[in-house]
Amino acid sequence: MSNYHPLTEQEAIGIARSVPGIFGPEGELSCREIGDGNLNLVFHISQASTGASLIVKQALPYAKVVGESWPLSLDRARIESEALILEERFAPGLVPKVYHSDNDMALTVMEDLSSHVIMRQGLIEGGVYPLFAEHISDFLARTLFFTSDLGMNQQEKKLLTRSFVNPDLCKITEDLIFDHPYTNADTNSFDSHLQADAERLWSDQELHFEVARLREKFLTHAQALLHGDLHTGSIFITEQSTKVIDPEFAYFGPIGFDIGAVFANLLLHYASQEHWSADEASRKARRQYLTDTIGDIWHGFERKFRELWNEHGTDRIARTAEYQDDYMLRLLQDAAGFAGAKAVRRIVGLAHVADIDKIPDADVRAKAQRLALTIGTTLIKRNRQLTSIEEIINIADSASRA
Repeated sequence: MSNYHPLTEQEAIGIARSVPGIFGPEGELSCREIGDGNLNLVFHISQASTGASLIVKQALPYAKVVGESWPLSLDRARIESEALILEERFAPGLVPKVYHSDNDMALTVMEDLSSHVIMRQGLIEGGVYPLFAEHISDFLARTLFFTSDLGMNQQEKKLLTRSFVNPDLCKITEDLIFDHPYTNADTNSFDSHLQADAERLWSDQELHFEVARLREKFLTHAQALLHGDLHTGSIFITEQSTKVIDPEFAYFGPIGFDIGAVFANLLLHYASQEHWSADEASRKARRQYLTDTIGDIWHGFERKFRELWNEHGTDRIARTAEYQDDYMLRLLQDAAGFAGAKAVRRIVGLAHVADIDKIPDADVRAKAQRLALTIGTTLIKRNRQLTSIEEIINIADSASRA
């Protein structure tokens, strides 16, 4: 990629101006670099005279959170752009529109979602999103079914898999979620009051056994095209609209990983109510909203996935009713285990969540952190015994009462 270089704001404006049908012929364009993530430059470009705007996102050849000592492939920009286009085909209206992409410059030009808020921040501020469960279960069911061996020709799926080999970003997940939190790794980051809790993670062989099984699935089970990083910071939302962003971690992996990522972030927010709810009554109500949402997501996903399977299934032998029941149970169990691993990582690993890290009182923050660890480790250890979403919810509620 000899032409690659990080964009200046003026270059980003020039690229934006070249996209047809967005900006009027009169009026200047203004640009702000708004990227607060770890891997990319993000330019917001707008035209005051028309109110039009868009986003130019460019991958950097290293992880911003660490620096140039952690190089990353720029091919992830192509992967993100192609994933967004596929997701829009299968789940229209639930991702930002892609206007233009340039693989050499590792950039994607897409719809501006400034009318939405990042879901994580919206939840911290007490937001309630009545359509979220319906929207995200649509997104999960449709994107995962139609890129699986159940919903597309298996040979075509094998060819598509080649386009989403994503070793650099998969390596981040493999290390930061399924390895480093369970050993005294340099990348780990946690408050000093969690030292004993972390050491228990490092020595818990029962936990390590289940994490190893989950890691094996992440490494080897190419069930469907995953978003790969589906947390509440990768979702823009309003009360009426949900938009999933940032699929640069996309690859073919275990379906339960994406579902579990959504569950984990709602459960981390559940734990954070030690601070964000003003009193016990509001805390109980907020947690009920969150667990109701988790239940609605699973039930919606299961119903929609089964309907798609029954109507559009491509594999005759997979139509066996008992196989479908077994498959859905395994997805639920995988989702529980992956949710636990995602929760644990966010407490002791490299990248945390604002829901908990922004709790100012150290004692309250510790209580939230330990609740998240209890929920996470229990989900990991019990994932293969669970038979219903209600059991997952009960794990959270029992931990909070304890």
